[in-house]
Amino acid sequence: MKQFCQSFIAFALLFTACNSVAPSQNNAPTPLVAPTVAKNAAAKETVELYSLWAGQSSAEKDALIALEDVFRKQHPNLDIIHTDTGGGGGGVTDEYLLVLLRREQPPDSFVVHAGKESLDYVVRGQLEPLTKVFRDEQLDKVMPPLLLEQLQIQGEIYSIPVNIHRSNVLWYNPKIFQENNLQPPRTLDDFFAVAEKLKAKGITPLAVGSEFALGHLFESVLLATYGAQDYVRLVNGDAEMWADARLSKAIATMKRVLEYSNPDRNTLNWVGAAQMVLDGKAGMNVMGDWANGTFLGEGMKPNVDYAWTAAPGTDGMFMWLSDSFTLAKGASHRQAAIEFLKTVGSRQAQDAFNHIKGSIPARIDADRTLYDEYQQWSIEQFRTNQLAPSIMHGAAASDAFRQPYTRAVVDFANDLNEQAFAEALRAAIVELQ
Repeated sequence: MKQFCQSFIAFALLFTACNSVAPSQNNAPTPLVAPTVAKNAAAKETVELYSLWAGQSSAEKDALIALEDVFRKQHPNLDIIHTDTGGGGGGVTDEYLLVLLRREQPPDSFVVHAGKESLDYVVRGQLEPLTKVFRDEQLDKVMPPLLLEQLQIQGEIYSIPVNIHRSNVLWYNPKIFQENNLQPPRTLDDFFAVAEKLKAKGITPLAVGSEFALGHLFESVLLATYGAQDYVRLVNGDAEMWADARLSKAIATMKRVLEYSNPDRNTLNWVGAAQMVLDGKAGMNVMGDWANGTFLGEGMKPNVDYAWTAAPGTDGMFMWLSDSFTLAKGASHRQAAIEFLKTVGSRQAQDAFNHIKGSIPARIDADRTLYDEYQQWSIEQFRTNQLAPSIMHGAAASDAFRQPYTRAVVDFANDLNEQAFAEALRAAIVELQ
């Protein structure tokens, strides 16, 4: 704890308008407030927001600023301050937030991945349900019913999704495919046929990264093997689905897929694996659609330098994940936070946020003219496909399952022991709630 406090004080000194006094044992850490916001905070009621995006120089930060601008225009008497540690990524499982929650002095709202990632907070009694906000704002009329069903924990919705990302996307190099007279694979059989041809040409068929990327790849294999409906039963902990022969089939498929991947996969993160496709060193990569933002950020041109389709065997199925905002139980500015959450769910805010971040709205009434080529495709797919929640990104499972799931996939990628992999997965299903 001493080390944590020292690190926090050092960071806070960068903000001259902030109080840099170290937190005591009896008081919560002093929130970090940007100087430009602090001037307005004294005259207005504020919403205290915790998001690691605020500390980044990235599309996430720019998207959050656009969202907040919508809120301030809708509510000129309200403002936002940030409790932020300058981290990275959409998740918020860091020590500072947990300290605040343990001391029962939470921010008014914080970012989580929508769905089962919120389970631990719900069990600890740290979130208020937002089902009534959904109904009052008629969000249940503009978001897919299956999404609303999969957002629920114990019959309630605990966060407002600001966006949707897709997990099951196959990115491929169109130049390689054109030069070798190949079509993007729709089925797993298609994939193996394409992979064999690329291998014969001396091209790595599938670029794969380590740990996170392996777990990400395997959830698409599970979806392709089970289909959307039974996959949902699987991730809901249905013992019949975990005992089904299709689990062994999915594991055997994963083993075969890895035979066509890069031998240095344990040394690459997902960005490095995706870069292999851009560089022409690999033909394909399975990764979420945040890769689109990475590619565009490097100046790549859609359908010239890279192209996309659903992961093999998952055509017509959309594996979703979502960044979302919560209402903390005991929020100091509860009503102002509710107004902020209403803004988060609005079409205006979702369009402002998502066309910058590279994701798509959770609403199905987006202004499509604002979005790039990939996003327009994804918006239509989200509207028409069967929905299935992602394991690796918190929609289908909490950390209690996701961690042993990831360990099991990584171990399997190293030893290719199919029986041990199946046993490890089945041992973890008690954590699916």
